[in-house]
Amino acid sequence: MPASEPWRRVLLIGNSRWHWGESADGRCWRHRDETAAADPPLPDAWAAVGPLPPVAAGDPWRQRQLTNRQVPLAGLPDHVGIDRALAAWGAWTRTAGPVLVADAGTALTLTLVDADGRFRGGRILAGAGLQLRALHSGTRQLPLARLRQPITGDDPWPRDTEAALRIGVAEGLASAVTGAWVQLTGGQDAVSPWSLWLTGGDGPWLEPLLQRRGLAVRHVPGLALEALACLAGLSPAPDP
Repeated sequence: MPASEPWRRVLLIGNSRWHWGESADGRCWRHRDETAAADPPLPDAWAAVGPLPPVAAGDPWRQRQLTNRQVPLAGLPDHVGIDRALAAWGAWTRTAGPVLVADAGTALTLTLVDADGRFRGGRILAGAGLQLRALHSGTRQLPLARLRQPITGDDPWPRDTEAALRIGVAEGLASAVTGAWVQLTGGQDAVSPWSLWLTGGDGPWLEPLLQRRGLAVRHVPGLALEALACLAGLSPAPDP
C-alpha cells in the first residue's frame, strides 16, 4: 500500500474491550483490542455499546459517531446494540441469502437477518467470561476459570474442577448456537438458504467446537468493524 496514504481508523466501544480497525487502503483492515482509554485518539468513525470516554461528548467525536439509524437493516429497533446491528448487516451484505450471526463477546448474541435485509430478532445469553465469573463469585468453592485454546483437545469429562468449568461453559455455548441453527434450518444444512456467521473475541475457540458438530461456519473476526468502515465510507462494500 502507498506509504503516503493516510491510515484510517474505526473504533467500536464494547462492553469490556475497545475494538480498533485500521487500514491505509480501505480494503485490507487490521484489528486489535484494547482496554478503555481516558483520552483516545479521534477515530474516523466510531460506535459504542459500552461506557463512553469523556471526549466523546465533544463535537469532533459526535460528528463521527454511527448509530442504528445509519445501519440499513429494515425493521431494526433503536434499542438493539449497534455491535449486533453492524455484524448482522456485514454478514448479510456478504451473502445472497439470509444469515444467522453468532457474536461471541461479553454476551453471546444470535441475530437473524432474512434474505431481504430485514432484522428478524435474535437471542442473548451470557458469554464465556461472564459465566465463569458468575460461577466463581456465586459459589464458595468454585475457582475462577479462564478459557484457553484449544478447547477441542481437552478431556470432555475432566476430573479437575477448573477444566470442568471451562469445558462446561464452552460446550454450553456451542450447544446454544447449534440448537438455534438446527431449529432454524431443521437440520437440513445442505438445502437451507441460511448461512451461519461467527465473530467476536471468543470466536477462535468457539469455531472448532461448531465445526466438530458439523456446522459450516464462516468466521470473520472483524465483521462489525469492517461494516462500520463501510457504512462510514472508509472502505468499499465487500463482494458477496
